[in-house]
Amino acid sequence: MAVALRKISPWRFVRAVQVTHIPTLKLHMTSSMMGATVEQFNHAKSQMGTLKEDPGNEAKLKIYALFKQATQGPCNTPKPGMLDFVGKAKWDAWKSLGSVSQEDARQQYVDLIDSLLAAEGPAVAAQPTGSAATFDTLLVSTEDNITTICLNRPQKKNAITVEMYNEVIKALEQAGKDDSVITVITGSGDFYCSGNDLTNFTKIPEGGIEQMAKNAGELLREFVKAFIDFPKPLVAVVNGPAVGVSVTLLGLFEIVYATERATFHTPFSQLGQSPEGCSSYTFPKIMGNAKASEMLLFNKKLSAVQACAQGLVTEVFPDSSFQTEVATRLKAYAKLPRNSLALSKQLIRGTEKEHLHTVNDQEVERLVERWLSDECMQAIMSFFQAKAKL
Repeated sequence: MAVALRKISPWRFVRAVQVTHIPTLKLHMTSSMMGATVEQFNHAKSQMGTLKEDPGNEAKLKIYALFKQATQGPCNTPKPGMLDFVGKAKWDAWKSLGSVSQEDARQQYVDLIDSLLAAEGPAVAAQPTGSAATFDTLLVSTEDNITTICLNRPQKKNAITVEMYNEVIKALEQAGKDDSVITVITGSGDFYCSGNDLTNFTKIPEGGIEQMAKNAGELLREFVKAFIDFPKPLVAVVNGPAVGVSVTLLGLFEIVYATERATFHTPFSQLGQSPEGCSSYTFPKIMGNAKASEMLLFNKKLSAVQACAQGLVTEVFPDSSFQTEVATRLKAYAKLPRNSLALSKQLIRGTEKEHLHTVNDQEVERLVERWLSDECMQAIMSFFQAKAKL
């Protein structure tokens, strides 16, 4: 793996996070009282490129922070906006070093790189301490009474893998029990989410296609169930195009904010599949049967303005002011009494919660049937063939 500090952004930067502090890496550092020389520091920087394995996101954050501290001193830049998740994580990592001198930062940087090189192989770095879960495909943070779950596969347009499905379930479980008032879901990069990563359908288990369909169905059932049962207000911050299950789930959110460049597309019939996320019930309820059918049956893609006009989106903002506008509203909501909001949601959701679970079960059963059909298999094969020609 080629690792260069100046190219740190393309990494899948930051696994998770309660990044108000950086977890201690148990790498047996032995700092010198004199600090590393500039030559040793530069040598360590060049040695990063020899790492064969990704050192892990906690280590990469620590590397970034120590490099900035060693070359520029204590953090003196403005804190990024609350929706700039990657920038905020990096800023927090640097800020956490406080007044550590540049000489000490150089020494710690050299020790860290040396330790990573020595530990190349299994268990490069210890898992962070504490009870908060860590994630590979998400950025999770809590600040100002707002828990934010950010889908973090920007290089894949935040397509949902099996791993991401499981991590979102875990993140929602964690957020439902924390002290935050509201929970936000958004995407990293230019896309909100491009739907299912279709490579999920290429990993055939020992039980064959039937077992794959069964496993996928159970995972989807639990995934949607996590949204149905979530106890706090859910806010979707749709920062770009949304496809498939990321769209169908929006009917289970209390509020949906979208940038003007967002689009909403559910191309199920094109792939020989059928709706999920309780959209077969929520979409007709929200926008009427005719408009819902245009989306769910005939693959109509909606602009953000159209989605707002049809009730799927709460409000649309210009892309240039999207983050600022949304952040202002979220901060206002987060000041409301937590228990009052949760109890009010229970009243609203309670009248149809049982029905939503029934709809979820029915949709999953139908999807499992579709995944095993020749029509669906052929549609997916055609998708991959078309993609290969690009």
